[in-house]
Amino acid sequence: MGLDAVPVPRGARSGFGSASAGAGTPRARDPAGLRRAAPPRLQRAPRLSLRSDVLALPIFKQEESTLPPDSEDKILPFQYVLCAATSPAVKLHDETLTYLNQGQSYEIRMLDNRKIGELPEINGKLVKSIFRVVFHDRRLQYTEHQQLEGWRWNRPGDRILDIDIPMSVGIIDPRANPTQLNTVEFLWDPTKRTSVFIQVHCISTEFTMRKHGGEKGVPFRVQIDTFKENENGEYTEHLHSASCQIKVFKPKGADRKQKTDREKMEKRTPHEKEKYQPSYETTILTECSPWPEITYVNNSPSPGFNSSHSSFSIGEGNGSPNHQPEPPPPVTDNLLPTTTPQDAQQWLHRNRFSTFSRLFVNFSGADLLKLTRDDVIQICGPADGIRLFNALKGRMVRPRLTIYVCQESLQLTDQQQQKHEDGDSNGAFFVYHAIYLEELTAMELTEKIAQLFSISPCQISQIYKQGPTGIHVLISDEMIQNFQEEACFVLDTMKAETNDSYHIILK
Repeated sequence: MGLDAVPVPRGARSGFGSASAGAGTPRARDPAGLRRAAPPRLQRAPRLSLRSDVLALPIFKQEESTLPPDSEDKILPFQYVLCAATSPAVKLHDETLTYLNQGQSYEIRMLDNRKIGELPEINGKLVKSIFRVVFHDRRLQYTEHQQLEGWRWNRPGDRILDIDIPMSVGIIDPRANPTQLNTVEFLWDPTKRTSVFIQVHCISTEFTMRKHGGEKGVPFRVQIDTFKENENGEYTEHLHSASCQIKVFKPKGADRKQKTDREKMEKRTPHEKEKYQPSYETTILTECSPWPEITYVNNSPSPGFNSSHSSFSIGEGNGSPNHQPEPPPPVTDNLLPTTTPQDAQQWLHRNRFSTFSRLFVNFSGADLLKLTRDDVIQICGPADGIRLFNALKGRMVRPRLTIYVCQESLQLTDQQQQKHEDGDSNGAFFVYHAIYLEELTAMELTEKIAQLFSISPCQISQIYKQGPTGIHVLISDEMIQNFQEEACFVLDTMKAETNDSYHIILK
């Protein structure tokens, strides 16, 4: 959006409080003061930066701005004003940059900018606004999850973004999700005065590649997305989004940086000064596309596992009790080129890639499968990138040991039937099952045999291996580690001393 719809006021005439305090009392409460005309040169600068710089999302989040062509000439329903001064060291055709102090409360005014009769459906109703502090640089957006997790690890218990509730006015039901350190949300009434005070607790230099002192900090974005209720009472219908570029310094650092920029500009010639924007006392957030999300309301329960229970028996002549087995291990599903974007999202969640789902929200199976290994690592980082690439290509980890087992009672039955039909057993056909072992322990073997026969591991008392002269040798971890690859065993069962358990014998 160009600022000619609601132009930026000059300097002290803006009617807002001190930029350094961030919470000063305004000299004029009338929002109409924002509509006073600004010099044409200042109107053109933000407009040119809208489609290229305002929200530099990576191509996987947002290929290009989805704003309508006529958005520059329309009056937007809301306007958000950050009460902090813009830097004077920003060139005319660049986006404004605002310096903030870490942990300091800064006011953002939520202004109702609707014309008479516009959006009557929200009259007398609340809307929801979601505040985010996100990376401005594309390089960091690719690894946003890893960057935030690293920050969480170094700052346990802290948040990136908070609301200063005692100082805020007009906000209802403010919420901060413990798992989303950089996001807060609240409800508010557009017809009433609303000001929210935010605190940003991370500093820009915490995300620089090298930290030797004196390095430039990375820029962030403050983005606000506002929604109205749908027919189900959920705040999912998008109304308006706006954002601005910020840098965050240690306490008092923003004031020093602002002073340094101002002194540098004073040393420039008048001709050079014409290439730069003046410093405004307040920062008006410019319109942008909504932050890409799969859904804006998360009312779904935590994922769980459902298992269908069936009755099985080991098949031994002396019988075994019916039992409802534990859930079988999940079947690995491979992504297909024909997979739709919606199914691809489900595949990402099933395979523990939900943190990257919004990056690939518009990707079909074919799109994901076309990504190279370098592409995936650049987007998701080395660890998750390699894991996702292997999952996309359906690469399975080779087990440390594979053995084959057959149930003795079934073998004897097949052998007797074959003898009866053919007169000998040379052509007997026996069915073996593969067991794949990773840990090479007796406990793991017990669990795998229990899964094979759909019983509980508690029903297997001991596992023995038949040795020379028919002796029964107790299976140990060391014995399993010395099994030959693809060894074949016949399983026999023997009733244990207790009524509901069995001994397994490997022959």
